Amino acid sequence: MSRTLVALIVRPLTAADRGPVEAMTSGAGEFRPDEVAVALGDAGLGIGRQKDPDYELAGAELDGTLVGWACWGPTPCTIGTFDLYWIVVDQAWKGRGVGTVLVEEMERRVAGRCRMIVVETAGRADYTATRAFYERRGYRAAARIADYYAPGDDLVTYVKNVPPTA
Repeated sequence: MSRTLVALIVRPLTAADRGPVEAMTSGAGEFRPDEVAVALGDAGLGIGRQKDPDYELAGAELDGTLVGWACWGPTPCTIGTFDLYWIVVDQAWKGRGVGTVLVEEMERRVAGRCRMIVVETAGRADYTATRAFYERRGYRAAARIADYYAPGDDLVTYVKNVPPTA
């Protein structure tokens, strides 16, 4: 039986979320251990580490359990460009709308401050669904750099222009 997302809430991440964020990010099967460490640092959930004020965070919680999280922020040295740095959904909840809720929340929160959102992702075959996810939400592939992350692992950059708010 498929569970509904009716009870899904979006909330700030706290230091108490470090364990679930780490487990979810490690368990995604897409990130190397060094990438997981960077994600935890970006999320500002490390012990004795202060959160960077330029990183904005949201967690998706269902029935008291964190099932997804996202991190974004203004791109340094740009005017009105934001990067979506991380979006991770628990394996058990992929394909059920959690990622969409997180992207929509990020887009809502940057509205009026942002003219463009940039997402960098991998070009490997196991990222096909990830790239399709962004494309379905109006992001377009703007650049590809061969062998960027590693031999055979391209960088694919997606962008979405954000209309100014009234």
